Amino acid sequence: MDEQRATLQTVEGRPAVRLERRLKHPPSKVWPAISDPKELAHWFPATVEAELKPGATIHFSMEGTTDEGEILEYDEPKVFAFTWNADVLRMELFPDGDGSRLVFTHTFGRGEPAIAKLTAGRTATGWGVCLDALEAQLDDQPFEEPSDWLGPIERYVEEFGLGEGEVEDHPDGPMVRFRRDVMWKSVEEIWALLSEENTTNAHFTPGAITETEAPRVLEYEWLQGNTPSGRVRWEISHDPAEGTRVELTQTLPSADLVPTALAVWQVQLELFFAVTHGQVRPWPAERVKDLEKRYQSRG
Repeated sequence: MDEQRATLQTVEGRPAVRLERRLKHPPSKVWPAISDPKELAHWFPATVEAELKPGATIHFSMEGTTDEGEILEYDEPKVFAFTWNADVLRMELFPDGDGSRLVFTHTFGRGEPAIAKLTAGRTATGWGVCLDALEAQLDDQPFEEPSDWLGPIERYVEEFGLGEGEVEDHPDGPMVRFRRDVMWKSVEEIWALLSEENTTNAHFTPGAITETEAPRVLEYEWLQGNTPSGRVRWEISHDPAEGTRVELTQTLPSADLVPTALAVWQVQLELFFAVTHGQVRPWPAERVKDLEKRYQSRG
């Protein structure tokens, strides 16, 4: 694996994204770049104001919003750790030959861990770009933000297993559930994209709409032959601090349909995520088959 790729880990029971970079410069040069608020402006995604000492309040300004945190550790030139809202950012710097090794960890502090980690794909991608900007600044090189965010986020979603579904018991039989982060688009924007093409597929024939509550809930029956055999439900939610999430469930009459349902809806949500980035893709039949085999092997 590329040593610059982020990994998804667990820190004290919480999901965390960890990135590591080998830098060509000694700690004496790197430390100011990762701790001095004036230097942070070259690569950190928010403007930072703080008195650099443990226990001090740290202020963040970003796109018209302001947040606060607390400096947890400030051990020059080794560790700089602080909270940003409920999350913890920790930068550890180690000498490495004639250069340095930087370990950057973002631990998600809000809510249920399984929900908190859903944003890990975009978080890993974002911090990777930030660290690229840091390297360019240290090397005195120009830096241009990438134009493609969709591809890198999709790769992390796949690596981290964030697109996979789960199975739950339901009074009507097995129920598959998916939760997908759709970043910062508003609930209204996501709702506008929930066309019939994006919410149905040829594997499970849609029937009558059973509930609609714009812009948050769409539920419909699905049919085997002409017989209603369960329900598909789309729900959209938004958290000002975390972004927007789509949750999809489908009830099934029997367990033998579970691998197909998991494969089909994982693909459906992958395509839908691409649509939120302006990309319309054809239905990938081979991807469905591969995922179905993968889910079948899990039992």
